Amino acid sequence: MGNADSAITIYHNPDCGTSRNTLALIRSAGAGPRIIEYLKMPPPRGEVLGLAKRIGVPLRGIMRRKGTPYDELRLDDPSVGDQELLDAIEAHPILLNRPIVTSPLGTQLCRPSDVVLDLLPNRPQRRLMKEEGVPFLEDVAVSGGHAPLRAALAEEGLPADDLQDPGRTFFLYRALDGEVLGFGGYELYGTDVLLRSILVMCQHRASGIGRNILPLLLFRAFRAGARRAYLLTQSAAPFFEKAGFGPLARDLAPAAIRETRQASVLCPVSAVLMTRKIEF
Repeated sequence: MGNADSAITIYHNPDCGTSRNTLALIRSAGAGPRIIEYLKMPPPRGEVLGLAKRIGVPLRGIMRRKGTPYDELRLDDPSVGDQELLDAIEAHPILLNRPIVTSPLGTQLCRPSDVVLDLLPNRPQRRLMKEEGVPFLEDVAVSGGHAPLRAALAEEGLPADDLQDPGRTFFLYRALDGEVLGFGGYELYGTDVLLRSILVMCQHRASGIGRNILPLLLFRAFRAGARRAYLLTQSAAPFFEKAGFGPLARDLAPAAIRETRQASVLCPVSAVLMTRKIEF
């Protein structure tokens, strides 16, 4: 075991599937991480603050709302400062989101678990599966001129005329053995983001790949500064509703979203506009 491996630490909750998947991927990369089961051994207050600082988010950015007393304690009140938040985490360690991973390559809240790949000195080169039976994904930035992206969109009849306009970000999604599974992209407008060009290769439909591409795309948009996501869809509204999106009348969307080429020209008026807050 090298020094880089032993320098990896995971703040782990063994009852959390995302945390278990993250730990499994770290181990599959040949690393033997230091495991902190923070519900049993809550980290000191200074350490918690340091984790948030290294991730680059406010303290609330590493706190978990779902399944915790966050709302009951009214911790979303902006008047509640860091010291009170730390008091709450100290009393209720479940408020610390999971899993947080540190390595020589950085510190990250690994939701989804795939993003731990950013922190691994040695990435696995074989297909690995999550507990739920879908492969771990690697996202690779590609240009709007990427021929396989353009071909995949054309095959699905999705808009491609604006792929090379400024301000677009696109990703290719592949399994760790290199097989291409899908694509996705976004346009960032301040803290608002338009998700677009999301597709799963036809041979991998109905296999859960889309449910894994979407959170990884949202994670990248969040790290770029987005806090609310929008998208337009003709036929996939039920899929996006399961992911927390809800319909929105177009005239209620921010002007920057309404004025995108996707919303104003390329997508038919029958396409449904949907939105959700981005949080992990």
